[in-house]
Amino acid sequence: MFPELFTFELPDFLSNIFGQYITIYSYATCIVLGMLIAGGFTKWRTKKELGVKNLSNTFFYLIFIAGFIGGKLFFYLQSPTYYINKPSLLLDNFSGGFVFYGSFVVIIPFIIRYLKKHKIPTLPMLDILAFTTTIIHAIGRFGCFLAGCCYGKKTDSVFGVIFPSTHDVKVHPTQLYEVFVLLTITASLFLIRRKKQFDGQIFLTYLMLYAFGRSVLELLRGDHRGFILENRVSHSQFIAFCLIAISGYLYYKLYTKTKSIKTI
Repeated sequence: MFPELFTFELPDFLSNIFGQYITIYSYATCIVLGMLIAGGFTKWRTKKELGVKNLSNTFFYLIFIAGFIGGKLFFYLQSPTYYINKPSLLLDNFSGGFVFYGSFVVIIPFIIRYLKKHKIPTLPMLDILAFTTTIIHAIGRFGCFLAGCCYGKKTDSVFGVIFPSTHDVKVHPTQLYEVFVLLTITASLFLIRRKKQFDGQIFLTYLMLYAFGRSVLELLRGDHRGFILENRVSHSQFIAFCLIAISGYLYYKLYTKTKSIKTI
């Protein structure tokens, strides 16, 4: 894999401050690239669909901060006693180790509050952000593949990949599987948007589709995972099941409400 894209040497006047060498990491690069593309897409669709001409960059900065905090918090909660006994390790992996659903469950309440405060239609905006999320998530997962993390279980399949940390053992490239799942979901959302029946439909559909896909992919994950039920239900699967139930209920409520309005 290629966890490091390249390293370059700094001139003397900068090396005294930042060190002699600077390394550009593939995962961080993918995250930044994903954020730039997703941010541009969000501004474009928000202006076109909602008439919001200048969506503040602060919105994206705050989402990043909320996502970082949530992702790291849930990562540490996967093995809480481990980090309680060795608190110094909290900083040792500060640049890596994130849980997507951790970021997600922190970001969503923040977004809803921000949209209401700035009087931006919440459900239509969430529909736009469903696409935004799949974009940055797919690019980020490709970054995981390059970094060699979040890999799958041992396999003899032709799709098997050897990562540096798997010690010459072929494993499922679950990062690429998830990229495929996310791209498939994105294509499905574009099809649904053509015959959208109510605001929030795209976002709720995304939640259910990704939750289902993620719960299946968790069965193939081979890296260290936190479990609600040991070796049976992971943290991410548990959150996915909850989201399927909540999203399904909200979908039904919004659908029936829209249908009743149309029949009046």
